[in-house]
Amino acid sequence: MKYVLLFLSLCVIFFKTSAQDNYDADLIPQTLKSRANATIRNQETVIDMRTPDNVVQTVKKVITVLNKNGENAARLVLFYDKSTTIKGIKGEVYNAAGKLTSKFTQSNFSDESAADGFSLFVDDRVKHFLPNENVYPYTVVYNYEVKHKQNLAIPDWNPKPASDVSVEKSNYTFICKPTDELRIKAQNYAGNPLETLTDKQKTYVWSVSNIAAAKPEPYSPDRETYETSVKIAPKDFFFYNYKGSYHNWNELGKWIYENLLKGRSALPQNTIETIKELVKNETDDKEKARKIYQYMQNKTRYISVQIGIGGNQPVAASEVDKLGYGDCKALVNYTQSLLSVAGIESYYCVVEAGNEKKSFDANYASMVQGNHVILCLPLKGDTIWLECTSQKAPFGFLGDFTDDRLVLACTAEGGKLLKTPKLETQDNKQIRMAELTILAGGDIKGTVKTIFSGSQYDNNESIIGKPFSEQQKLLTDAYDVDNIAFNKINYTKDKSSTPRIIEELNININKYAVINNDKLFLVLNAFNVKGNIPESRVRTKPLYLNRGFTDEDSITYTLPEGIITTQIPPNDKKFSNQFGEYISTTTLKGNKLSYYRKLMLNEGTFPPEAYAEFNKFISDVNTSDRYKLILSLKK
Repeated sequence: MKYVLLFLSLCVIFFKTSAQDNYDADLIPQTLKSRANATIRNQETVIDMRTPDNVVQTVKKVITVLNKNGENAARLVLFYDKSTTIKGIKGEVYNAAGKLTSKFTQSNFSDESAADGFSLFVDDRVKHFLPNENVYPYTVVYNYEVKHKQNLAIPDWNPKPASDVSVEKSNYTFICKPTDELRIKAQNYAGNPLETLTDKQKTYVWSVSNIAAAKPEPYSPDRETYETSVKIAPKDFFFYNYKGSYHNWNELGKWIYENLLKGRSALPQNTIETIKELVKNETDDKEKARKIYQYMQNKTRYISVQIGIGGNQPVAASEVDKLGYGDCKALVNYTQSLLSVAGIESYYCVVEAGNEKKSFDANYASMVQGNHVILCLPLKGDTIWLECTSQKAPFGFLGDFTDDRLVLACTAEGGKLLKTPKLETQDNKQIRMAELTILAGGDIKGTVKTIFSGSQYDNNESIIGKPFSEQQKLLTDAYDVDNIAFNKINYTKDKSSTPRIIEELNININKYAVINNDKLFLVLNAFNVKGNIPESRVRTKPLYLNRGFTDEDSITYTLPEGIITTQIPPNDKKFSNQFGEYISTTTLKGNKLSYYRKLMLNEGTFPPEAYAEFNKFISDVNTSDRYKLILSLKK
């Protein structure tokens, strides 16, 4: 009887497996093909945390590529380093009817350094593979196993990797010992995971199915805010021969300070004496810090170094002092060491950097948050933030790469979540003044002066110091005006507490004004036309405006001889709503035509239904920006 039951069980497993292994593309439900370039037929991810230094990840992933645009979804990319070993990879490729056409193994994968082109040292390597197929649809099946010799960074679960990928089914299983304490962050997941507990292990299973692809919606928030994901952080961890435990940011920040930072601040005696001499006549800590920051900028340069305890430990300050270079971690640690010579306290702060603001999760501490390091100086009544990787950044100015977000300060007392300064809408300015002369044939020549501040300082800083020919090319792209030529280019930097870039140009624009018989046609807004944005009629996601700004343009045109128009038709515009404000005015006095335009756009998150109003606001701005004035000429 026992053998009969075993036989029946094997039959059930066989038939179940056979049904699952039918990869005929026609079996994909039509609802999952709509808007999809690829469909994940099945993905099974198992994370088995046998011990803190032995975490085994096994994955089976089946994905059908529906057309050429879905090819990237079929690419498998696996990173590995000293703490991560790829134990095995195998897979198959099936045609549209689900017939096996080829097999592959790990030997078919490309294997190369994960260097990013500017890193000096990198421990990471990467294996990647994409089937060489050109007949669609086709299906690729991956089976692989990865061993992690640490559990400080547990692989997340993100079942839907892109908007144009649908998901038939996906599940994520996490296995650990019954006594292991975990912190779990599940976002946009309906219900609770399936939990089982035995004497030997505790298991959690999350599952999703039938997730349709979606059309990308412009101005959407970060995908993490609306896509399903699961993140896991064990209380007790092992990481590159280091052991530790943490429940919260305070404990994690203290561990980072004690194990990754402490003891790496020693400086040569001659450097200590140099710093003391540098600040000996200063009584104000802010001015001392300013001089030390300038010293650091003049002495060092940024080079990425992705080694040392998983790329998380800074190179010692003495090494940076000797070599004159370092990555963000090393340069922050070095600057912090220099400041300590002058008795100035500072915090080593980990931040999630990027032009889109992304804060640390205040309720979920984990080592995987953060990709950059900056420095905070908690001076009395005037907290200063420093970007230590730039030789050009003004003292106390972070810019839009790290502004307005929660960061982790790692101190001897523990971790602290701090907020970086915000670049406000009214401070992110582009103020442009132009004096232009319209010549008889419609050509234009003149001068343009623009002042950039706030986030717009950041947007234009990189052009300074480049060769004249390269500046011309960059400006041609930035101004986007047909037939424009830049005859003279000059930049001045004001590196005060509210830094500015002043751009001064001498320009020519051939045939800008169109002359037809006895009429002259002139688009008043020569340099700053706001483009239209796509419609999004059935909107499901919030409208997210990442950063506000204020643009002002004042242009004075000297008209050519022969203009007989003495009055211009009224076309002044002024409108505003929750998204911002727009003003444009035009006046004519003698042969001087003056045009003024202001656009202020607010940042914020708005409900999906607000997109229609925002679309109309931008459309109205675009229409006004493109207004063409018609002037009469003598015959």
